[in-house]
Amino acid sequence: MQWSTHHGLGPGAEILGRDLRGKHLLELGCGPGHNAAHLAQHHQARVTGVDLVGLQVRRARSHYGHITGTTFAAGHALHHLQATGRTFDAVYSVFGAIGLVAPELLLSAISRRLRPGGVLAFSVPHPARAGRHPSTDDSPREDYVTMPDRTRLPITRWEFDAQRWATHLSWTGLRATSALTLHHPRLDPWPTTLLITARKR
Repeated sequence: MQWSTHHGLGPGAEILGRDLRGKHLLELGCGPGHNAAHLAQHHQARVTGVDLVGLQVRRARSHYGHITGTTFAAGHALHHLQATGRTFDAVYSVFGAIGLVAPELLLSAISRRLRPGGVLAFSVPHPARAGRHPSTDDSPREDYVTMPDRTRLPITRWEFDAQRWATHLSWTGLRATSALTLHHPRLDPWPTTLLITARKR
């Protein structure tokens, strides 16, 4: 289970729950499916991975579609949450949809689909990476994302510090439980990843 840009840095799947066997998990922005496959294969969770990029979903299905407990779907994270009738024990995002979709919309939709006591965990680019500063208000910033073919697409990103994320979470019935700053002590002069966990009240 990878939460940052460096292998083995930070916690593992335990932040989603101590025993994930048979639990229903949703990944928003699953990419090629590595984390979903790990959770299904090694923790016996039932994982749905959603990604906006069809190529990523095709890769995930090709590599991991045979693993019991995995389902991969192409689509927008917010639309998927609004359309599904399922509820989940945990929702997670690793540099995925959270931070790229208006928080007041996406966090509310996540909260509605989490079971009481359910966990939300997400990692986003740290707002202080490369000497940057967190947003001082709730407005998004212009950024870019690198696609699998190495092209760079312009995007809009919400870059909050841990306290502002906690505030937005509280507005949707979620209580922030931890905020971890991750960076490689030798390779990264700046923090690179902010990992937030929350629980539904």
